[in-house]
Amino acid sequence: MTLHARRLRGAQRGLSLVELLVGSAIGLVLVGGASKLFVDSMDDSRRIIIETRVHQDLRAAADLVARDLRRAGYWANALQGVADPPLANPYRIAAPTAASGPASQVDYAFARDADNAVNATTEQFGFRLQDNAIRVLNGGTWQQLTDPGTVVVTQFSVTPVTRVVPLGHFCSPVCAPGSAGCPAVSVRRFDIVLRGRAPNDAAVVREIRESVRLRNDEVAPAACP
Repeated sequence: MTLHARRLRGAQRGLSLVELLVGSAIGLVLVGGASKLFVDSMDDSRRIIIETRVHQDLRAAADLVARDLRRAGYWANALQGVADPPLANPYRIAAPTAASGPASQVDYAFARDADNAVNATTEQFGFRLQDNAIRVLNGGTWQQLTDPGTVVVTQFSVTPVTRVVPLGHFCSPVCAPGSAGCPAVSVRRFDIVLRGRAPNDAAVVREIRESVRLRNDEVAPAACP
């Protein structure tokens, strides 16, 4: 065999067993690292999707509660409240009241007709927390508003806040604020806290805070002494 043939044969020699094992080990490390990055990326994407779903469901529920509460106290015959003699607004009651503090249920009413009588089926409404879900009173029955299979509601807190504005300076003679029979307007607001978590991941927790001012202020008494 010539020298050139021996060199050519040596150049065509394959990998040794040690080189093959080292290369395989390096390949396994690279594949393991790439797999770890892929799994972490999938977990992050899954968590983001769950967080978004929980947040959207809580936000949708909070928006519906706030939008409906703004109508509390609406009275179709409001002009009768300033007539002589004045009538009291039959829809003015909204519970909880400022004296009762935070609660997990709010009840209210607003007029759908002009008969000055609160209909328990069509004109009384409410929201409450029950069995990790927000329920709404509609048509005289409590119906589920949120789905515990999507979001587990752990807190529904409604705190009433009332600011009393005296109107005695409109009377003749002027009456002192806070005196018997001296009129005042109650500007009412509800501070709402809605907290929930993912049903299959207790670490995914979101909280929504909403402040709702009732558009129909309560005037009591409706006339000067």
